This record gives sequence, structure tokens and C-alpha cells, in this order.
Amino acid sequence: MYEQIASNKRRTYLLLFVFLALLWGLALIIGRASGHPDLLFGIGIFSLVYAAFSYFAGAKMALAINGAHEITKKDNPRLWRTVENAFATGRDYDHAVVCATSGLLEVMNDTELQGVIAHELGHVKNYDMRVNTLAFALVGVISLVADFFIRFTFFGGNREERENGAMLGVAIVAAVLAPVAATLLQLAISRRREYLADATGALTTRYPEGLADALEEIEKTGSVLRKQNTSTAHMFFANPLSGHSFLNLFSTHPPIQARIKALREMKL
Repeated sequence: MYEQIASNKRRTYLLLFVFLALLWGLALIIGRASGHPDLLFGIGIFSLVYAAFSYFAGAKMALAINGAHEITKKDNPRLWRTVENAFATGRDYDHAVVCATSGLLEVMNDTELQGVIAHELGHVKNYDMRVNTLAFALVGVISLVADFFIRFTFFGGNREERENGAMLGVAIVAAVLAPVAATLLQLAISRRREYLADATGALTTRYPEGLADALEEIEKTGSVLRKQNTSTAHMFFANPLSGHSFLNLFSTHPPIQARIKALREMKL
């Protein structure tokens, strides 16, 4: 597990490099197509500010969006003893928060709850929230830049810029495809982190069946929340959004049955 944590840290830097390379390439193409090469510098500054804000304020925003609040032991002794569940957020060990929904506490027995809590604490241990928060922030930057360029090109650019031939066409294609590619990359990483958190949780409790049973209970009762928000969906134990994703490409979580199968095949 120590090697896996170290590997996750290395992947964090690799992930940042890939996203920044994608953002840099998009800004370079747009700058050349629009005739404003200095646009790259402006986008770089905006990206750094936006990513830093999301990194340091992301946890508080996630808690506020989902209406989470801190409890004391007398509020819910069972939850306090076990710690908690449902979704985890925070950039490191000292700033991590794990939250539980009231519905989860109602349907889970103690063994299942312990498995879910171990899963969520596995996210903290593996620095998954750091990876997911930064990835989500950079996807947002890429989408904003692409949307601004497309709107400016068709509605605000001058005639010469709109008729800038092949380069402008390449820039438009890049502006359309880059956000999709970035989103797919972010979602794929989120799904892999769920598998890793399952494995970490199972190793923590030494009882993979507890977590597998919890997943079966979630599948039976449903994981969709009344109050849904796509920006924090990747933080939950199971997909909290309604609807079905096309070929699971746009899902923040792996299929529940696939997670159960992996847990029950685990050898400790």
C-alpha cells in the first residue's frame, strides 16, 4: 500500500502535466488562429489562479453544495464511533473530510458501514481527492477557454479573424474536442481511483465481503440523491446521479457489479 500511495503521488504530477500540456496546446492553437499569441500567457495566469482556488477552496465548496455539516458525538453516536462515509473531500490528510448521508446510515448494518468508511478513508490515504479536485479544475479551465474562443470567433471576432483559413478551422476543432477529451480523462481517472479505494478499504478492514455487501445494498436501494450536483458526483461512494451513461464513458464510478466482483476475487 505504501508503494501504491507513492505511485498515486507520481500520477498526480503526471496528470497535471497531461492536463497542462492539453491546455497549453489549446491556447497555442487558439492564439495563432486568432492572431493574439499573447493569449497563451493570459490563459496560463487564469489557469493557475483557477486551479489554486479550486485546490484550496474545493473542500469547503463541496460541503456547502451538499449541505454537509460537522456533527458531535451526541448527534449520532454510531456514526461518530465508526467515523463516517458517503463522500470524501480534501486535499491532504490534515484537510480531509468524510461525510455520511442519513440514507446511508439507515440502510447499512455496522459491518457494511465499516467497509464504506474504510473505502472513503482509502481515498484520503491515497490522495485521491487531490487528484480529482485538480483534474476537475483543469477540465473547467479548458472548457471555459474553448467556449470563450468559439463564442468570440462566431459572434465577436472581426471578419479577417473569421476568415483565417485552415488554422482557424483547426482551432475550432481543437476547441470542440479538447473539453471532451479532458472530461473523459478525468472520469477515467475517477473510476480507477474507486477501484483503488475499494482495495485499500478491504485491506484496512481485512474483510472485503463487508464492502461487497455494502455495494449490493446500495445497488438494491439505489444511490441517487434528491439533491444532485455533477461537480461533486465523483466524491460519493456510488454514483449519486440519475440516468445512465453511454457505455459508462461519462460515469464517475465503475459499475457496481464490477466492483463487487473485484472485491470477492481479492486474496488477502
